[in-house]
Amino acid sequence: MVKAPASPQPEPKPVIVDPLSQTKPIPPHAPLAAYYPSRQEQPAFVRALFNRAAADYDSANAILSLGTGQRYRRQALQVAGLCAGMQVLDVATGTGLTAREALHLTGPAGAVIGVDVSEAMLAQARRVPGLHCVQARAEALPVASDRCDFVTMGYALRHVPDLAAYFQECHRVLRPGGTVLILEIIRPPNRLAMALAAFYMRVVVPALCRLRGRGTARTLLQYYWATIEACVPPPVVTGALAGAGFTDVSVRTELGLFALYVGRKPR
Repeated sequence: MVKAPASPQPEPKPVIVDPLSQTKPIPPHAPLAAYYPSRQEQPAFVRALFNRAAADYDSANAILSLGTGQRYRRQALQVAGLCAGMQVLDVATGTGLTAREALHLTGPAGAVIGVDVSEAMLAQARRVPGLHCVQARAEALPVASDRCDFVTMGYALRHVPDLAAYFQECHRVLRPGGTVLILEIIRPPNRLAMALAAFYMRVVVPALCRLRGRGTARTLLQYYWATIEACVPPPVVTGALAGAGFTDVSVRTELGLFALYVGRKPR
């Protein structure tokens, strides 16, 4: 008895895998055991740290930047292309220092949303006229896809647990042609610059804060320096931006200490 030939089986459909979903985590630095015992406890530590320092943050920042922070932020936003009418998401907005400058540039036709994990920092940021604040993590932005013209972050990339996840979120919420702009402090290039920067941030600035009655900023500034010392170098950050799908990725450094990262979402 001859068996009938088996009916042909349909070819399996190819499985399409989004390469971004397979990206390995990229922490900004190794765990800092002096501040938290494991990487899993880093987010809770950072949130509590900024909650304690929120009331003193603006004063400490003014001392740290020698009063130049406002001008530097505004110039960086302008150079990156922020202009009137744009929709901006300021991640890790803190007390709204970068958001203030974005609001000035976007004007009444634009909009700026500030996102932060610290409720105490957001309480300070809500005092900024016109700034809408939302409590959320950088790796889970509370914005629909393709909604923003700009995503900004001022000096907080070292506190994000996973650069790859954060940059993927930036790419998701930006419209085609949109821009991500990150201001950051980086590890100085030589021993002398390292020693001077460490002395300034770990000794001089905390002492000035105490003289002004702002003692709660001391731990924050010490942790700041610890993250700067341990942070991944700029090529790792630009590589993570490119890996998330950004093009025209660039980094500009000033004084060997300040970095301005820019990336564009392809049109």
